[in-house]
Amino acid sequence: MSLAWNKVLMPAIALDEDTAMPARETIPAPVFPPLGRAIIAFAFLMLAEFFYGWAWNSVDVLRPFIREALGLTLTQVGSGYSAQGAGALVGAIAMGQLADTFGRRRMLAVVMIGYGALLIGGAWVTTYTQYLLQRWTLGLFMGGIFPILVGIYVGLFPSHIGGRLASLINAIFSLAIVALGLASGALAGRDWHWLLWIGGAPPILLSGLAFVLIPGQVDARRGGGTDKLPIAELFQNGLASQMQRLACLMGLNFFAYQSFSGWLTIYLTDIRHVSGAAIGTLVAWPFAGNILGSFCWGWIGDRFGRRINALGFVVSSMAVGVYLVAPTGSWWLSIEGGIYGFGLAACVVWGPWLTELYPPHLKSTAASIFNWGRLVSLFAPLVTGGLAGQVGLVATMALAILIFILAAGIWLTLPEGRTTRVSNV
Repeated sequence: MSLAWNKVLMPAIALDEDTAMPARETIPAPVFPPLGRAIIAFAFLMLAEFFYGWAWNSVDVLRPFIREALGLTLTQVGSGYSAQGAGALVGAIAMGQLADTFGRRRMLAVVMIGYGALLIGGAWVTTYTQYLLQRWTLGLFMGGIFPILVGIYVGLFPSHIGGRLASLINAIFSLAIVALGLASGALAGRDWHWLLWIGGAPPILLSGLAFVLIPGQVDARRGGGTDKLPIAELFQNGLASQMQRLACLMGLNFFAYQSFSGWLTIYLTDIRHVSGAAIGTLVAWPFAGNILGSFCWGWIGDRFGRRINALGFVVSSMAVGVYLVAPTGSWWLSIEGGIYGFGLAACVVWGPWLTELYPPHLKSTAASIFNWGRLVSLFAPLVTGGLAGQVGLVATMALAILIFILAAGIWLTLPEGRTTRVSNV
């Protein structure tokens, strides 16, 4: 069944004329596992992504609880995201390379245990310093999830469905946030630390299944006998300018997201005076829209190329503007929140796209570029928290409008990468 599966779903690989890959590089045709085995492995990756999404977004969704429990200012509680992002930056660079060098299944198990244990550890945080340390170490492990997962699933299925695979992963991430938002609303007035246990214990218990459910062939090591670090290979052949634009694009995405979504629960609490239960529902709407958008943008990216998805950032920019002036007691906040999340899902193709821009043996290292942009976004909560105290939270959140437009422009300057297109997909 493996050979039949490969023949049906694997057309000849074609290189785009604007690809970053060297034109004369010979790339061997990939061999994929049997379809049933690939589906089981991908299902396990979605479980890892769900609990990663729960852990990652706990710093935003639980921000009001954390602020009250630790007695923090807006800037201090926002800096938890900065600490987490700093850890993720280091983790992405280090663990993406470790995965390409020592095996992606092994590193997946390591990061699942790591982020699960560190999330639970947040239940014992009592000071601001402990909060920053816990979030940094948590981010260190979570930074490895994206490059490792992408490096695995692009080796399970052909590239012409990469956008749709990414859309499923993104939908699971959004579903985790919806679940966390609804759970936080349901636990309003109760011990919110239970949310840390619910998100942290399962990935620890499931981590060992990575060696059972994921085919060993995804652990293929780097070839060629090179003594360079994997990250050094990303800059060869005059690709420094491309790397700079990619990092900037990723950074602007994180900055815009943090400018708006990062302060959404506090905005709804302090500015809109919405009840705790209603906040949980309103927080869920952007991510419900993100789930729908991920499937749409994943198909669009597979069918028409990766750059057309830049239009999604324009959609999100417009939605932010309407959200900040819409009446509180209406469906406007819910609808605009859904549209905002729908547009934001356009970046769902970034995982496969990044692996298409570089050689196959650097899959996880290339995918880690997604987290490099956190270097730009690390200071977003600090900057926006300071601005909120000077010009107001609404004006500060409106920064996302301009940032999304700028990011869309940069995206359009980048190459399509190497994609495989089929007329009936």
